[in-house]
Amino acid sequence: MSVEVNNETDYEVDLHDVQKLADSITEAMFIHPETEVSIVFIDEDAMSELHVEWMDLEGPTDVMSFPMDELRPGSETAPSESGILGDIVICPTIAEAQAKAGGHAVHDEILLLTTHGMLHLMGFDHEEPEEKAEMFALQRRLLEGYTGRPAPKETVE
Repeated sequence: MSVEVNNETDYEVDLHDVQKLADSITEAMFIHPETEVSIVFIDEDAMSELHVEWMDLEGPTDVMSFPMDELRPGSETAPSESGILGDIVICPTIAEAQAKAGGHAVHDEILLLTTHGMLHLMGFDHEEPEEKAEMFALQRRLLEGYTGRPAPKETVE
């Protein structure tokens, strides 16, 4: 698995831990080991531009995902095809505000957003109540499996 993680902000982010989490998720979801994913941390202005361009919504958001090859989770006996999973962009200052509102650490929020973004790249969504229940339960299971502690309350809607 090739996970590229970059921070284009002045905000301090544990990029190594984010990379390890992405690796853990792709392994748990049986994504082909030669698959590529990119995770980039950007500031509020850059996130606002992307939010308007791709979602037609004003202001910054916490996380956006851009799937590429529409790869889906595999199984233990049949991993996904290889390819480019896609790109995730995260705004750490929005993550910080959400962490404060939720009463947990910023790093925990960043890991939550990374997990959320990874699931979107694999085709999961939360538009319908059943989809949301499935995605958020999986998100919680993956995050708790990685950290070994309870996941923070979801701030992503």
